[in-house]
Amino acid sequence: MKRFHVHVGVTDLDKSVAFYSSLFGAEPAVVKADYAKWMLDDPRINFAISMRDDARRGIRHLGLQVEDKAELEEVYGQLKAADRPVLEEGATTCCYAQSEKSWIADPDGVVWEAFLTEGESTVYGGSPDFEQFVEDGSASGACQEPQAAAPQPACC
Repeated sequence: MKRFHVHVGVTDLDKSVAFYSSLFGAEPAVVKADYAKWMLDDPRINFAISMRDDARRGIRHLGLQVEDKAELEEVYGQLKAADRPVLEEGATTCCYAQSEKSWIADPDGVVWEAFLTEGESTVYGGSPDFEQFVEDGSASGACQEPQAAAPQPACC
């Protein structure tokens, strides 16, 4: 069964952990000096926050986390069917986890990842630089947070 993923950049990790722990009625499953993650079953979500000097605040990216390689292949097929450039990152370390992942940006530049977590890591790791990818479908560099289009005002 797939799990929805949201990653939010924050300015004060301790205050944000306290807020989201109250909001979700649960403590995070992972806490590091610059990162926390809740793996909730109701709602079924992988919700992560991080406080990084080089990253923007607010929603950093969205994603779909899968439980096995068959689901990963299914989601990869859906990414390719979306008729947008797909960056197949493959095996990587990101967010204190070892994962297999691919990335896509929607027509407005909202960055999505599809991934299978295969183990833990002692380092944060990173993701490809998405600035070029969002513009023209290519990507370069590594170990950087994806850069989406300029944030749009919240409507709801």
